[in-house]
Amino acid sequence: MTPRPFAFDLSFDDGASATPRAPAKRTYSAQEVEAIRAQALREGEQAAIQALAGVQAQALRDLAECARSGLAALAQVAHNHRVQSASLAMACGKAIADAALARFPEAPLEAAMEALAREFQDTPRLTLRTPLAPEAIMDTIEEIAVDIGYPGHVVVRQDPTAPAASFTLEWGDGSAVFNPDATAARIADAIASALAAERLHADPIDLNPAGEP
Repeated sequence: MTPRPFAFDLSFDDGASATPRAPAKRTYSAQEVEAIRAQALREGEQAAIQALAGVQAQALRDLAECARSGLAALAQVAHNHRVQSASLAMACGKAIADAALARFPEAPLEAAMEALAREFQDTPRLTLRTPLAPEAIMDTIEEIAVDIGYPGHVVVRQDPTAPAASFTLEWGDGSAVFNPDATAARIADAIASALAAERLHADPIDLNPAGEP
C-alpha cells in the first residue's frame, strides 16, 4: 500500500477504507439572503446607470457632431444665398440703369457739369468726348452751360467706340470720366469683396460653451 498524506476530506469506514467526505453545506438565514439580494440589486442598478450615462454621453457627442456638420452646411447655403441675391440685385440694377441711360443718355453729363462747374468756371474751353454725335447733343450742352453759368466754349468730339452714355470731360488741368460699364464692374467687385470678407471673418458658433468633453 502506497502511503499518502492525510486529508481531512476523507473518512474511514469499519473496513478501514478511505472515502471522500462530502463538503459541509453553508446555510443562510433569511436576513442574509435578503441582504445579498439587496446588494446584488444595488450593484446591478449602479452598473445599469453607468452604462446608460455612457450611452447618453455618446449620443450627445454624436448630436453635437451632426449639429456642427449641419451648421457648416447651413453657413454655406446662407453664403450662396447672399451671393445669388447680390447677383440678382446687380442684374436688376444694371437693367434699370441701362434703360434709364438709353432714355436719358445726357443725364450723367448734365449731373457732372453741374457738380464740377466751379472747377472749370474760369476755363475758356471744355472738351467733351462722347459716343453721341455732336449735332445730337450740342443743344443740350448749350442749355447746361447756360444753366450753370459757364461762359466758355464746349468742343464736342464723337468717340463711336465708347460705351453708351459714357463721356470724358476735359478742361485745363482737370478731367472727369464716366463709363457705366466700368462703374458696374467696380460695384460688382466691391460686393464680391464684401461677401468674401464676411465669409472669412464670420464668427463660428460654439456648440460646447461649457467646455464639456
